[in-house]
Amino acid sequence: MGKMQSCITSDGLVMGIALDSTDIIKEAQRIHKTTPVALAALGRLLTGTAIMGSRLKEDNASITIRINGGGPLGSVIAVADSSGNVRGYTQEPGLLLMPDKNGNLDIAKAVGKDGFVTVMKDFGAGQPYGAQCPLVSGEIAEDLTGYYATSEQTPTVFALGVHFDKLWKPELAGGLLIQLLPAADEREIEKLEKSLANLPPITSMMQQGMKPTDILLRALEGFEVEFFEPTEVSYKCSCSLDRVSRAIATLGADEIRTLADESGFAEVGCQFCDKKYKLSQQQLNELADSVEKK
Repeated sequence: MGKMQSCITSDGLVMGIALDSTDIIKEAQRIHKTTPVALAALGRLLTGTAIMGSRLKEDNASITIRINGGGPLGSVIAVADSSGNVRGYTQEPGLLLMPDKNGNLDIAKAVGKDGFVTVMKDFGAGQPYGAQCPLVSGEIAEDLTGYYATSEQTPTVFALGVHFDKLWKPELAGGLLIQLLPAADEREIEKLEKSLANLPPITSMMQQGMKPTDILLRALEGFEVEFFEPTEVSYKCSCSLDRVSRAIATLGADEIRTLADESGFAEVGCQFCDKKYKLSQQQLNELADSVEKK
């Protein structure tokens, strides 16, 4: 389970969320068999989306974020509910890419910089809300920060990271969101800038044994902070046979009838969790009949 901690300053002008997403990223790697560079990008987006999902107030709400910068990784997609549970995938989980000149994973090159971050919020009723912003760098955290600045006009600091051990296995992952609330003025901005000026990378703080609460206190040093109840979040897929059937029903009736292979079944896999669903020819015929009656 991921550990998420939220807080607000006592003056009500700055809020923060820190997430230890290590277990979420390890589950994503288990499901998708990602290379380190693919997992670094996907892990950052999963972490950021989980944090952003937890900000949704409606119980049935969800947020979907897609990043595509034209790089060899293709689209990176994550979906979170309002509790922060998250799932995601990337089009090229097996991407192999040389490190950058400093020997680090070249996430920006994998993602690319010529593209957009697309954010879709579904509040469970009415039309979903969508926004699209140009990518800032392909580094994920900066791109999500850019989204907040452009689409929501909210001063935001995002820090996201995935750390690997010497054998390139995921060891730690986490994220930090700090936002100025509407009533904040220049004094709070200057105070926050001073507090964040020398903030270490998120995974460096985690390597030192810092928990989400410790990270928030470090990021908001100089502020009086009030904490909310911590929550647990996980990599969680909402797929089901019913959802798969509804997706197939968007096809034409004739096409649905021909989906079965020589064994008499059609197999459909979930991109988020790799679960396989089998529909018999009879099930396909019944689905096609229902489509024709509409």
